Amino acid sequence: MATTDAHRPTPGRSAVVLALRRYGQEMFRLRRLALPALFLPAVGNIGIRYVAPLLIAKLAGQAADDGGLTLASALPFVLGFGAVLLLAEAMWRIGLHCLNRVDALGMEHLYVSGMDELLAKDAAFFHDNFAGSLTKRVLSFGKRFEDFVDTLTYRIVGSLVPLVFGAVVLWSYAPMLVVGLLLMIAVTVVAAVPLVRRRQALVNEREAAIARVSGHVADSLTNMETIRAFAAERREAEEHRSRVADSRRLMLKSWDYGNLRVDTLIAPMSVLTNVLGLLVAIAFGGQGQGVEEIVVAFTYYSNATQIMFEFNQIYRRLESSMTEAAQFTELLLDPPTVLDPPDPEPLTPRDTGVRFEAVTFAHAGAEPIFDGLDLDVPAGARIGLVGRSGGGKTTLTRLLLRMSDIDAGRVLIGGQDISRLRQADLRSLIAYVPQEPAMFHRSLRDNIAFARPGATDAEIHAAAEAAHVTEFAGRLPDGFATLVGERGVKLSGGQRQRVALARAILRDAPILLLDEATSALDSESELLVQDALWRLMDGRTALVVAHRLSTVAGMDRLVVLDRGRVVEQGTHDELLAADGAYAKLWQHQSGGFLGENAEPDPGDAPPPTGATAVPEPAEPAVNREASTGAST
Repeated sequence: MATTDAHRPTPGRSAVVLALRRYGQEMFRLRRLALPALFLPAVGNIGIRYVAPLLIAKLAGQAADDGGLTLASALPFVLGFGAVLLLAEAMWRIGLHCLNRVDALGMEHLYVSGMDELLAKDAAFFHDNFAGSLTKRVLSFGKRFEDFVDTLTYRIVGSLVPLVFGAVVLWSYAPMLVVGLLLMIAVTVVAAVPLVRRRQALVNEREAAIARVSGHVADSLTNMETIRAFAAERREAEEHRSRVADSRRLMLKSWDYGNLRVDTLIAPMSVLTNVLGLLVAIAFGGQGQGVEEIVVAFTYYSNATQIMFEFNQIYRRLESSMTEAAQFTELLLDPPTVLDPPDPEPLTPRDTGVRFEAVTFAHAGAEPIFDGLDLDVPAGARIGLVGRSGGGKTTLTRLLLRMSDIDAGRVLIGGQDISRLRQADLRSLIAYVPQEPAMFHRSLRDNIAFARPGATDAEIHAAAEAAHVTEFAGRLPDGFATLVGERGVKLSGGQRQRVALARAILRDAPILLLDEATSALDSESELLVQDALWRLMDGRTALVVAHRLSTVAGMDRLVVLDRGRVVEQGTHDELLAADGAYAKLWQHQSGGFLGENAEPDPGDAPPPTGATAVPEPAEPAVNREASTGAST
């Protein structure tokens, strides 16, 4: 069973390793900029931390030897000191210039590649994850690259490279100081590793809690109308407070652990290292060493131990950036289940006939919906799929689109197995109108043109005219340029459905999949739109799912599905004469509603123009503009 986003376990070590690898690959891709960005500031640090103090030490030593300083004797050291500082500043500026470009280019590429990887996921993945949480994760994945690179540049490479330089110089003055320093660092690292691992687990829990907060916020805002309709504002607010409180508790737990455990270990070790260094330096001076040697020993040793003081800050920044990055890469550890074949066939169907051969399919952990289903849809045929809820009608359309893969059998279009085709090639053959049309928070024109981005304004308006979108578009504030709101909330259910139909018309594909394509239309609009749809279906292969039987009564053939099996096939008149399952459904709808074991009926309408004349069931008095079909 799939794991929902709200209950997904925190990322493990493999996700962190994958995040590190991805960031490392990005650095390697940008290596011409990354190398100077990493090492030029480190060279500048060498100048400031070690070369400049060395010049001061030599100047102090010369002053002690000469009994004072003259301008002539001090000038070379002063000029050298100034040159070192200027050179270090230049190194920093050039490194910063390169670093800014590494950050910007790397973040851009990670934003794009992260979105590409999400788009490659199958439909089940998005059913199991909050959109808000996914948004946070993919954006954090790109954003945290900047923190990672900056910490690596200024805190790690910028400290370790000068440290190595300082240790080499210090060795020539006082080898025992270097040995003592290395021992103290080794002891500190060994003692800190188990504490750091425990803290990492706490941070993972903290980030997972934050992701749950963002997911809940997005879920609530997306369903605000439902919240208001059920007067559930207070309940949602309480749930939000509970999630925020949980994230606050885990934040404090991880922070307190770092302050009370990690810092409690690191800080005393750093102080102890510096005190021992000072004592060694004093003892070193008592052994007849000069001023220069004492200044170098103490200054270099102090600079070298500074990285221990910075350890927790460095670790926290890396921890934060890698944990958030791992929240995204953890999603990539489970590959999508619907994939393009490694060696796809070219799209060369001999016709647009559709055939399901011995198809078996079940959702994960559920009973099979289809078990050996056979169904043949000849090219150019108009087929209506009817039956009770749960019979498999909508599932059949999703399998044809390869939103999910079948467990056994084959699905063919024009003799080609769709599993051997690229998904994009397969879907280019199909125009699909789902039960609940999805709208983008874009203009009305953009929502229609989504089916074919290269369409001209004339083609878009022609499709809108055919779907009767123009009837309401003129009343919108900015006409076709009006933003329709998130999920199309500024449009009624019937208006959204007409926009979806306009997309299908503009798509101009040889196969039509219509899943309750007119369920949210009022009776008058439905008559007009059905007339356009019948013209659109002419010469195309059409599979039309319908709960309201009168909308498909004029089809070439009706297929009655019940519990994943084809129980009847034939024309409307043939099935009525057979007095079987279809006839019983028709009788239920003639009374206005389906019975307990049949599908709910939002109302009926006369058959479309050009359809076979059939007896008309009574139409219940309901608001058809706001109604929608039930899900299968």
